This record gives sequence, C-alpha cells and structure tokens, in this order.
Amino acid sequence: MKEIKTNILLGDCREILKTLDDNSIDLIFTSPPYADRRIKTYGGIKPEDYVEWFLPIGEQLLRVLKPDGTFILNIKEKAESGERHIYVLELILALRKRGWLWTEEFIWHKKNCYPGKWPNRFRDAWERLLQFNKTRKFKMYQEEVMVPIGDWAVDRLKRLSEVDKIRDNSKSGSGFGKNVSNWLSRQHVYPTNVLHLSTECNNKNHSAVFPEALPEWFMKLFTKENDWILDPFMGSGTTIRVAKRMHRNSVGIEIVPEYYKMVKSEFNPVEYLLYEEQEKYETHKNKRSAKLCRKTHRGLSQKATAKARRTTT
Repeated sequence: MKEIKTNILLGDCREILKTLDDNSIDLIFTSPPYADRRIKTYGGIKPEDYVEWFLPIGEQLLRVLKPDGTFILNIKEKAESGERHIYVLELILALRKRGWLWTEEFIWHKKNCYPGKWPNRFRDAWERLLQFNKTRKFKMYQEEVMVPIGDWAVDRLKRLSEVDKIRDNSKSGSGFGKNVSNWLSRQHVYPTNVLHLSTECNNKNHSAVFPEALPEWFMKLFTKENDWILDPFMGSGTTIRVAKRMHRNSVGIEIVPEYYKMVKSEFNPVEYLLYEEQEKYETHKNKRSAKLCRKTHRGLSQKATAKARRTTT
C-alpha cells in the first residue's frame, strides 16, 4: 500500500512557495501568465516588468527543487509594435545569474493552431519549454520517451555501404559523426527536442490550457512513481491531474479562487494504491507454472505408459 498525495493550495505562489521545504520537489512544470495576457484573471504583467516580477518566484523554485530535479517553464514571447519582445530572453539571462543552469530548450509544435493573417508575420504554431537545472547531474530517464525508429530504416538499413559500417565524420567539419550500422537491431530511438502535440479543444473553464500529453511527456522523462511534482501556476489543474494519473505526488498553487475550487473538488488529499511486490509475484507465478508443468508431465507420462502397455499386450 502506497500513498499518492495531492496538495492543492490557494494563494499567491510568491508567498506560498516560502512554506515548502528545501530540496523537496523532483519536477517543476508550469506555465505562468504571459506578459500582457490573461488580464481579467491574473491582472496582466507588462513585458518590461516581467523579469522583476518573476525573479522572486524563480528564487523560491530554486530553493525547493532537489539538486537532481528539473524545472520546465512553458512560455512564449509576444509581438509588440511589429517585433517580438525580448522579455523571455531577458528572463533566461536573469535566471542564469541567480544560479539556474539553462540546460535545454524544447519546442511544442501546436499541430492544430488557429489560422490567421498579420501584415508582417505568420501565425504562432509553437511555444518554448525551457529546461533549467540546479546542477549538471540531474535525473533523466530517456528510455521512457523513446519512439519507433520509423519506416525510413527498412530500406536504408538493407543497403549499407562500407562507410556505413564505420564512424563517418561529418564532411562539414562540425565534428559530428555516425555509424549507420549501429541502427540495425534497433526498434526505437531517442526523440528530438520538438514535441508535436495538438492544443486542447475543451478549455475546461480556463483561458489557457495545455494538453495533458505535454506534462506527461516531461514526467516520464524526469520522474518516477512517487516523485513530487510542483505547478506554482496550477490553473485548471492539468499538471496535477496528470501527476495523479501517473502515480506522482503533487503540489498545485493557484491564486484565482474559482480555479482553486474547481480543481480542489476533483481530488482527495491522499489516495492509496495497492502495490504487489513484482519479484514475489513472479516467483509465485513461476512456482505455480512449474507445479502445473510437473502435473502435466506426470499425466502425459502415465498416458504414454498405459498406451505402451496396451500396445505390448
């Protein structure tokens, strides 16, 4: 029997984060209000004030994250006066100065983004997912997010040249090289840092909802069951909902009472899961199978002996 805890907290994350223990969270996955967005629900933060607003939050997130944990920040610059604002870039630089390592950048490609027309740009079809860490040694379970190798390998691997059987360095001088023959026995490969996911059509009474597949992918990559997930901008509770389904403990913080009540009504603070010891189960199963095999073998042997006697007679 194991506990899965879901803590739903109402209030400003700048204050509530101070109540969480140091080094207690395995994964922070969140999407804060973008600059000048969600004015009716979150008040809206001016682009020029965004870094100053977020830094106190970033300091608390740095404190509560475990040394081997990961922080994923879903965010996107806005266009203003005909050009992209640089507040996200400024935020990255400011967080680095506060001790964060900017480890990677993932792209969420929105496969079903809405059509539109602007005089000097095209429609937005992607958002950033910035990965930050406290140390260079962090938990990462890459095998959990592997993908099928694809149809390209069927024909390509049938006709390997001599060059394909050795490490062939790039002709561009980049220093990269590949040995194509290494792919012969592989059915799955590691993914890229571009995630192709559709947006949620049902907004669940919230103005900005990301698909459940988004936090799910990162939970697979950076956590195991019973780890702790934090979303300081919980919104409609997508991150918390996925954490519960994947048997992760979670903390969600929300400043808007309506969203807090909506999510709070869904969850019990503690749920119990019944776990069977896999090794013991398999041992018991193997013993039972062996016993069944012995009985079957004895039965077949007895039948064979009786048949042989009848034939001899």
